[in-house]
Amino acid sequence: MVESQVLVLNQNYQPLNICRAKRAVILILEGKAEIVERDTREIRSPSVSIPLPSVIRLNYMVRPPRMKRKLSRREIFVRDRYTCQYCGRRTKDLTLDHVIPRHLGGKNDWTNIVSACKECNQKKAGRTPKEAGMTLIRKPTKPPPTPFFFSFDFFSKPEWQKYLF
Repeated sequence: MVESQVLVLNQNYQPLNICRAKRAVILILEGKAEIVERDTREIRSPSVSIPLPSVIRLNYMVRPPRMKRKLSRREIFVRDRYTCQYCGRRTKDLTLDHVIPRHLGGKNDWTNIVSACKECNQKKAGRTPKEAGMTLIRKPTKPPPTPFFFSFDFFSKPEWQKYLF
């Protein structure tokens, strides 16, 4: 029972983390958090009985941690909104394209990789966009850091839904 998961909210109800019920109860007993949503079960000792928390809120503001985004196919497609950066076509059938090809000294980083449909990627081939007579719709940039270390949707319980965006 003390191993069950509890959603931890900041003072302003922003989701921060997921912790074990044991840690949540300690925060509650120390006066550092309050129960927002409770489970139907209770944690009992000879002297005290506490409802098992499902969602707790900290009594003070905590600066949420920021995580640097990892360069991956999915993150590139999300950044580019599943849109070819040469013709503007929205599709799920995309490839990655190095704006400056690697054999010409292009790097494997956020500012040199874009989403491209297969037709545009083949048309551009191993050339720069200028050499291929193509232009980018948007200049590739590094996305801002994300405040979450993991996706809350994967772990979520039904009573957490109103606190997750």
